Amino acid sequence: MMDPADLEHCREAIRHGSLSFYTASRLLPASVRDPALALYAFCRLADDEVDLGDAKIAAVSDLKERLELAFDGRPRNAAPDRAFAAIIEAFDMPRALPEALLEGLAWDAMERQYDTLSGVRSYSARVAAAVGAMMCVLMRVRNRDALARACDLGVAMQLTNIARDVGEDAAEGRLYLPRDWFAEEGLIPEEFLADPKPTPQVRDMTRRLLTEADALYAKSEAGVSALPFKARTGIYAARHIYAAIGPQVAKAGYDNITRRAYTSKGTKLGLLGLSILRTGVSTVAPQSPILYARALPEVQFLVDAAADAPAARSDWSDTLYATFATLKRHETAG
Repeated sequence: MMDPADLEHCREAIRHGSLSFYTASRLLPASVRDPALALYAFCRLADDEVDLGDAKIAAVSDLKERLELAFDGRPRNAAPDRAFAAIIEAFDMPRALPEALLEGLAWDAMERQYDTLSGVRSYSARVAAAVGAMMCVLMRVRNRDALARACDLGVAMQLTNIARDVGEDAAEGRLYLPRDWFAEEGLIPEEFLADPKPTPQVRDMTRRLLTEADALYAKSEAGVSALPFKARTGIYAARHIYAAIGPQVAKAGYDNITRRAYTSKGTKLGLLGLSILRTGVSTVAPQSPILYARALPEVQFLVDAAADAPAARSDWSDTLYATFATLKRHETAG
């Protein structure tokens, strides 16, 4: 059982650190909301440790140790760690899912760039779709089709984040847009990072990425009907609130260098109302055949891990450990 004090600590961390998720989570039933807040607090802690700290590689190594301790039932004496360990035990959380998140953070620490859209999807699978798969586990949903659609939603959200934050990322020397798109536009990524500007070519790449996200948002909706009824409103809310960022980027002429898109409080309230309405409709609407569409190749390993019975140490761990070996070499070379 999760300690109530640990849960309260996680709730406050999310309320101050991610208001959008906190708002959407209030629409979830308590049986899902409380572990979701604890899960997201641990994921947020991991992301902040790597994203905001100076010693990024050391932070990833430390997170790897924290994850191992949590799965061994010996979490560090910190509220997010204790709460996450309780989730692992209560829900039989497959180890491959948080390990995938950790690998994505390791890629960030290495300042990895991606040659193709598939590479960007692979990154998004780790830092976002893995969280979607873990949310399904918290809902006791292990159906492969529902998991695939949850991963679609996670990838869509991350593509939206990337499209919104191109300018901020460039200021930090980070690039998530596919490098082959730059080549198609006649641009050199290194020159863009040295002097980021909202050129027509960059605006076009942003539009392309948001188009990809919109297709995945639409595809993900088919999976909501496979979730517990009481959880659907919260998932719809997360989907609509994140997707609403794209139109704001478009409204700015796809300028994500000198501007940062955001959705107003009034817009979010309206989207919450829409989510409640759509939940009611979902009880009578026929199930969409899109539910049974194949998973993206880049997220298939997450679907396999969550749908199958969890193992003490999955084959996926070998891939993660190979990533950390590369990370250590990167640290030595640096």
